[in-house]
Amino acid sequence: MPVPALLPASAPAVLPVSLPAVSLPALAEQAQAVDPNLELVLRVLPALAVILLTAAVCGRLANLVMQPRVVGEMVAGVLLGPTLLGALFPDAQEALFPDEVRPVLYVLSTLGLTLYMFLVGAGIDHDAREPGELRKASVLAASGILSPLVLGGAAGLALWDSLSRPDVGRIEFALFLGGALSLTAFPMLARILYERGLQNSRIGRVALLAASIDDAAAWCLLAALSAVHLGGGTGDTLRTIALAAAFAVVMLGVVAPLLRPLGRRVARTGSLSAGAVYVIVLVPLTAGWITDAIGVYSVFGGFIAGLSMPRDPAFRAALHSRMMDVVSTLLLPVFFAFSGLNTHLGGIAGTSAILMFVLILALAFSGKYFGCSLATRAMGFGWRESWAMGAMMNARGLMILIFINIGLAQGMITEELFAMLVLVAVITTAGALPLYKLALPERHERAGAGSAGKVAPVGATVGETGFN
Repeated sequence: MPVPALLPASAPAVLPVSLPAVSLPALAEQAQAVDPNLELVLRVLPALAVILLTAAVCGRLANLVMQPRVVGEMVAGVLLGPTLLGALFPDAQEALFPDEVRPVLYVLSTLGLTLYMFLVGAGIDHDAREPGELRKASVLAASGILSPLVLGGAAGLALWDSLSRPDVGRIEFALFLGGALSLTAFPMLARILYERGLQNSRIGRVALLAASIDDAAAWCLLAALSAVHLGGGTGDTLRTIALAAAFAVVMLGVVAPLLRPLGRRVARTGSLSAGAVYVIVLVPLTAGWITDAIGVYSVFGGFIAGLSMPRDPAFRAALHSRMMDVVSTLLLPVFFAFSGLNTHLGGIAGTSAILMFVLILALAFSGKYFGCSLATRAMGFGWRESWAMGAMMNARGLMILIFINIGLAQGMITEELFAMLVLVAVITTAGALPLYKLALPERHERAGAGSAGKVAPVGATVGETGFN
């Protein structure tokens, strides 16, 4: 019987196997053949990784130049859009953000916005501690709303032929532009005050109350505009507004008292249990779903849900420490990127478009800055405090981006105006802190901080996140 030849001693123990080279697109195609859901995951995860990395780098660069992290992340979103990545590497952008990935990013950004506005609402302190403080805050809020609303509205009336969609009325367009310019970045204002220990000073209390009133009024205006734009008739519009008002009454009058025992329990233990987290997360998600069904964007439901949360400081601190990091580091950068994908800064070209943008920017800045500064001075504050107040209230941050993204999604504005307002958001937010420090250097701050209390946990949490 023949004996098989033995392998030489130098032969490898395992015979080499030739594997074909597989590229990522090929891997995705193979996955699609097996499971289309897996193929979608393989496309979404790289997009998320690039978004988070870009946001982290740009946020860090913003910190290095003494800017809040949100400024860098806003810029990161623009860089990932057609303005830079799409212009220089269109194939790479298309591979990262194909059409099937964008709806997933939209869902994640909407979820992030709803939860973020929930945390903003939960962090607002309704209580005024000094006689007349609420009146002063209301006067400041009114000046911060009416001045840019009137100036922005006038610009909207003048620019309607050039910037509006044909199916949007002149008055509706003017109110939307004015409403967008009237917003204040409440969390950024809180960040400035809490970092400097001014949150319980005279200027700090009035500023925080005014900003909360300002933003609540702007969201109500947006809810009304959405109802008018999508209602299809006067009856449907009034019905949507009435249902939104009824929803707010139920949340603040019925749900809020039901949640108070939860706040007391968290205050006793100092932490949120797993069951409490389920309840807390379900409230804003359900509220967002209800307001979407009513015809008002889900962020309005999230904000009202936040206002209905227990007001105990220990509860608010535990809530922010548990949720803000996840929302701010994972979900909000997706929103910035999704906004950037819709921002075509190249469309702001030509003398006419540039002049329109400069006009909108000038009105946005002057309406807030001078309106709030002069109102603060009229209430008895010093000039330095008044100019510092105007600088803080002039920052728009994330709030205006949420506002205009809703307008773009609902067909109330064009992509050209959207791009202009993104630039307004970046410029006014970046200018807030330098103008504040110019008006109120540290040596003058100390006098205002003399009556300030200890840094509150909620404000510290907002400041640490850097989102506004």
